[in-house]
Amino acid sequence: MTGLSVETLAAAGTAPITSAGNTQLGIAVLAGIAVIVLLITRLKLHAFLALTLGSLALGVFAGAPLAKTIASFTAGLGSTVAGVGVLIALGAILGKLLADSGGADEIVDTILARAKGRAMPWAMVLIASVIGLPLFFEVGIVLLIPVVLLVAKRGNYSLMRIGIPALAGLSVMHGLIPPHPGPLVAIDALDANLGVTLALGVVVAIPTVIIAGPLFSKYAARWVDIPAPEHMVPQRPSQDLEHRPRFGATVFTVMLPVVLMLAKALVDIVVNDPDNAVQRVTDVAGSPLIALLAAVLVGMFTLGRAAGFTRDRISTTVEKSLAPIAGILLIVGAGGGFKQTLIDAGVGQMILDLSKNWAIPTLLLAWLIAVVIRLATGSATVATISAAGLVTPLAAGMSTTETALLVLAIGAGSLFFSHVNDAGFWLVKEYFGMTVGQTLKTWSVMETIISVVGLGFVLLLSLVL
Repeated sequence: MTGLSVETLAAAGTAPITSAGNTQLGIAVLAGIAVIVLLITRLKLHAFLALTLGSLALGVFAGAPLAKTIASFTAGLGSTVAGVGVLIALGAILGKLLADSGGADEIVDTILARAKGRAMPWAMVLIASVIGLPLFFEVGIVLLIPVVLLVAKRGNYSLMRIGIPALAGLSVMHGLIPPHPGPLVAIDALDANLGVTLALGVVVAIPTVIIAGPLFSKYAARWVDIPAPEHMVPQRPSQDLEHRPRFGATVFTVMLPVVLMLAKALVDIVVNDPDNAVQRVTDVAGSPLIALLAAVLVGMFTLGRAAGFTRDRISTTVEKSLAPIAGILLIVGAGGGFKQTLIDAGVGQMILDLSKNWAIPTLLLAWLIAVVIRLATGSATVATISAAGLVTPLAAGMSTTETALLVLAIGAGSLFFSHVNDAGFWLVKEYFGMTVGQTLKTWSVMETIISVVGLGFVLLLSLVL
């Protein structure tokens, strides 16, 4: 379920929860976002609580009755969790199976065994992109950074030459490609077609990750020429596994949901007949829920059983995969509540009214809104959710392709210039043993390149398609 525009609400007999004018609503939006930013950055409050309080503040400043504000927030939270919560859970299960079975190590070791010298940065970006498809960014970092450090140490490579491509691969997947939470929420909020968004996301992601990864790493290695920190280089632990899954089976499992969703999008475009038997099958098989569920069920055999896991161990792995995502689900849900409060207060109509006199293209406007929220909060997910809520009315009347590009523009903006208020900034800094200045010159610049280049390719596609 997605948020409804003011016009749709009015047509359904549901009026906005406040009669405030555009000026008051504008102040309310700024106040709500300011409350969220201050609570996250100054008081270090959890993003779930900050988004909840920011939603209430928005309603108060907009002059909406508190009961209606609470109703809007809870309705948005519920619909968002219903729309993407199960998908996030399935993605977490698949990622945990991939990590615990040794499947991730199998992909890493196979590719590294065949890459030498100048090919190594390209191998790292390929590894990160494949591994990053089902994994959350933080999980991918924890999984891949030890590999990056090992490769840099044993191969005597510059740490930035190896590390930047890996980070770029993970970050691009996180910001642009479903089933990651940010893109999923934006797709849900804007009522975009997931398969089309995924297909166009891959088209944007490939050149973006090449430019921000292997190509930029040449310059990053010159600016910050440091070796892998000795105290952080890991010794690979011996795993309690009978054997690891095969490379082909592992890649097949990881790519299965992507292939199913892309197949659905392709059939929908080529056949375009809801009564066609092939389209009916692909519509079901390529739905996000079924595609990810299929990958998880297949993964229990191709990853879990292949590694010698018993039924009890597979069950334990699934159980352990769900606990860490509780915070993510709450943040995403609260972000959906904030989005719905914005919509129900009439902010969507306000943006429509104001944007009529602006000469800024819709895609660029969506990107700029996401950039501002990203810089303020440090969270790509919060930036994506909030920006999607603000630009929802602009998607009305857009074609399927235009709506998908709007999602990608928001995703690109949500990655802009990670700095000291972003947990990822400190994670990279500590793992690589860099100073704040060195992290800004490498990681932060890389994130900015991803954001700007991603927007550039989105705008280019909007002219071509």
